[in-house]
Amino acid sequence: MSAKEIEVKPINSKAAAVLVKRVHYSGTCAANSQLHLGVFYRGKLEGVMQYGPPIDKRKVIGLVEGTKWNEFLELNRMAFSDVLPRNSESRALAVSFKLIRKHYPHIKWVLSFSDATQCGDGTIYRAAGFALTQIRKNTMLLRMPDGDVVPSLTITNGQSGKKRLCEKYNVPFYSGAHIKPFLDIGAKKIAGFQIRYIKILDNSCKLACETLPYSAIQEAGAGMYKGEKTGG
Repeated sequence: MSAKEIEVKPINSKAAAVLVKRVHYSGTCAANSQLHLGVFYRGKLEGVMQYGPPIDKRKVIGLVEGTKWNEFLELNRMAFSDVLPRNSESRALAVSFKLIRKHYPHIKWVLSFSDATQCGDGTIYRAAGFALTQIRKNTMLLRMPDGDVVPSLTITNGQSGKKRLCEKYNVPFYSGAHIKPFLDIGAKKIAGFQIRYIKILDNSCKLACETLPYSAIQEAGAGMYKGEKTGG
């Protein structure tokens, strides 16, 4: 088995969603995904990378100097089955960057986040040459009474998503950006970290934010691999 055997090519959103829901730890797709790249091994779809605009471009557009509104993407889902050979993630990312440079030359850089609260600290991104630009405590996830994990933004910023949660957990639908009604029924905030990475695709671009050494992850106590804390 060799990572050189994999093939990366565009797929439709429905095919991507089926695989992401099956193998991604969250079990969910990002609603803002627009570019879906399938990772095939011996003819079978075994991985997906989903790219799209960040949820709030205004908060991140300034991370790279001179970025225009349509010049960056977020890698918002990366789901790979255990069938894929070792190092498939790094190879698939490298191929995806080549495809983006070729077919979407206006894209200058890629943003991605690692969930070091439930999943991992971004080993794959470091192997692919992403710059580590932020480590912050994650206060945006709630574990509901039935064990499901929900982003607090779904409650504080959403309407349709909030309504579905209210119906599911028998909470009266309300207005306002607060999570107290869910805390009152037993939801708990999940402690952990969110780690931000940036991959420059156009070498003329320069970061306008701090770059951290990879060792800063362990120093901050944010190390995680497959949902298990690592380090001291």
